[in-house]
Amino acid sequence: MGKKPDLAALFGATASDTFLGLDACTDLASIDASSAFIGAPCATPYGSVGAYAQNGPASLREAIASLTANIERHNFDLGGPTFPEGTKRAVDCGDLEWSETDFATNRATIRQAISTIVSRGVVPILVGGDDSIPIPMLDAMGDTGKTYTILQIDAHIDWRESHMGETQGLSSTMRRASEMDHIEQIIQVGARGIGSGHSSDFDDARKWGVKFFTGPDVHRNGLKPALDQIDEGANVILCIDIDALDPSIAPNTIGRAPGGLSYYQLLELIEGAAKRGTIAAVDFVEILPEVDVDGIGGLTVSRLVAATMGLIARQQARL
Repeated sequence: MGKKPDLAALFGATASDTFLGLDACTDLASIDASSAFIGAPCATPYGSVGAYAQNGPASLREAIASLTANIERHNFDLGGPTFPEGTKRAVDCGDLEWSETDFATNRATIRQAISTIVSRGVVPILVGGDDSIPIPMLDAMGDTGKTYTILQIDAHIDWRESHMGETQGLSSTMRRASEMDHIEQIIQVGARGIGSGHSSDFDDARKWGVKFFTGPDVHRNGLKPALDQIDEGANVILCIDIDALDPSIAPNTIGRAPGGLSYYQLLELIEGAAKRGTIAAVDFVEILPEVDVDGIGGLTVSRLVAATMGLIARQQARL
């Protein structure tokens, strides 16, 4: 068999270093956009694995590169162009600098970037990187003086007090969020199978007030019960670990588990959050391109990021 056809050439794509061929933004202090793709290859990895998801942001740029000439075309997931007339486009802010050893500086870098972006009225879309990168993002949101609802979409609940002696790692993200004064509600969707959490972690989360909608709950009852928990007008932070998706469509992750969400189920959660409240920040994490299968995961997740950008643009323009 011959090599695969060059679909990018077929679609008329041009070379670009940015996600979807969007404008690059190198000065966060002057950013002007609806949302901002910002890569965070590393925050606080565990010593046993290191920065295993460092290539996640670059993989999504590559996965959607064939569509750089199609940005104005009709996006049937959104019912129109990704960025319709009267909306601002997103921008790509590149990847943050990071260290394999200085985790405190990694967290400070992420926190400062998110705080600056939000201060400009732009919604950050933080792309990782493992699931420790949301902790400084969530912390930075407190600078706004607002309160927030977290909609966590994940196969795991991330309520460990610590793991391998580390309190800021990927197994503790929601536990750390619960300790932040500006986080008033946490809704967790998609937990399934065996994870790193203990039953006591689950009990602690429920005592705090978390509303859980597990994978079996979602497949049995749909998504409306979870979305109904979002207060009308709430400021919503979406914490999306891509292992929430079924591995048949997102094999590019370290925590594969059968029985995950479909593409349109996850898109329905994002769209529902935008309808019930206002999306204030988003992260997509645990992207591991080295284990992808024929680019399927990159295709899935990059399209979800693009759709999220479109929903945020519509939200800001009140369309």
